[in-house]
Amino acid sequence: MDESRVREREPSLVHAFRQSTPYVNVHRGATFVLMMGGESIAHPNFANIVSDIALLQTLGIRLVLVFGARPQNDEALSRAGIEAHYHKRVRVTDDPSFALIKQVSGGLQFDITAKLSMGLANTPMQGARISVVSGNFVTAQPLGIDDGVDYCHSGRVRRIDVEGIVRQLDQQNLVLVSPIGCSVTGESFNLTSEEVARRIAVDLKADKLICFSSTQGVLDRQGHAISELFPEQAEELLVALEQAGEEMSGTARYLRAAIASCRGGVPRSHLVSYQEDGAMLQELFSREGLGTQIVRESAERARAATIEDIGGILDLIRPLEEEGILVRRSREQLEMEIDKFTIIERDGLIIGCAALYCFMEEAMAEMACVAIHPEYRNSNRGDQLVAKVAERAKRLGIRQLFVLTTRSIHWFRERGFEPLEVEALPVARQRLYNWQRRSKVLSKTIF
Repeated sequence: MDESRVREREPSLVHAFRQSTPYVNVHRGATFVLMMGGESIAHPNFANIVSDIALLQTLGIRLVLVFGARPQNDEALSRAGIEAHYHKRVRVTDDPSFALIKQVSGGLQFDITAKLSMGLANTPMQGARISVVSGNFVTAQPLGIDDGVDYCHSGRVRRIDVEGIVRQLDQQNLVLVSPIGCSVTGESFNLTSEEVARRIAVDLKADKLICFSSTQGVLDRQGHAISELFPEQAEELLVALEQAGEEMSGTARYLRAAIASCRGGVPRSHLVSYQEDGAMLQELFSREGLGTQIVRESAERARAATIEDIGGILDLIRPLEEEGILVRRSREQLEMEIDKFTIIERDGLIIGCAALYCFMEEAMAEMACVAIHPEYRNSNRGDQLVAKVAERAKRLGIRQLFVLTTRSIHWFRERGFEPLEVEALPVARQRLYNWQRRSKVLSKTIF
């Protein structure tokens, strides 16, 4: 291989490792429930997903894998000449259908176990040694009859054996759960994978529910993945999908499971593509991710800084200070002025900061030390930061906000700041003005 190409690749590899480190630390010991439909298992990329699952296990993440078999069941029934029947989006599982469905689920369970057991040299599975455990962790009950339709062997989840699953996870085993559940009467019932995954995630108090679909998350009208949704927003999208006749799509099934999981206490539910290699890893170990997550509260928030944020603020502003864009501040100065700072935090990383220095007699305030992380400068984080600082200033009775800048003049002009003479600054600020830097002064009125 060309040595120059190797050298070009090394910085990106190092950057990726460093960027993923906070997530490795956060995820270690966490419990993830993975929901994989039959479509993802049948896709050629499934082998890569298995390798990624092995990596998660190696990193100390506790995993429960719930699989579905809808397309495999449909194919088996079609070959046998049995027509599939649905009522209210649920399969009606009669005796001939159930005999085949149990065969299909059992076969998939062994196939998945075999793939998770691989340990070939020169593959990502080398040395993985994953112990896969399956069992009667899901107690089911029949759906019964609805509107005169007998669901036969189709059922719902009655109880999850939380203690049994936790016992296996404590022993570093991966728990594999099929869509077939057993009842207290010794019968078995066909369940939907989304209900099983959702119930396990809620009852286990899992940290994440991760689902797979053909698309890279929930898409907007332009075909772009929506990075984050609250349950209420997700419900609106689900209604739209159902009205469009897509109530059985992978996205719709994910939304149902994710909304219920979120409201049941699961902090985050993710949807990623089973077609794109490494999609799950990029979603879990990078700041921006690739897919969609439904959250109870946003992964990103603007808030007042605390003394614990000083290290993160220094990491953010040091490169700008070295370029001469910001005036250098010592750690000691930051410690004394930390109450003046507002930050934007995302997954524990400070991606934006600004300080507010008030001159109460003139009802004016300076917004200083404005910095946005390089990876977020093309987004609207700067606008969020200005709005948050302006809101804080307004609450304090400030009527005019001003900035001093040497490099970002147009950026502030685009956000409503107008040129101001140095002589119009508060007297105390005029005394501190650095005539060598010759910073431009811009201001805006706060309404």
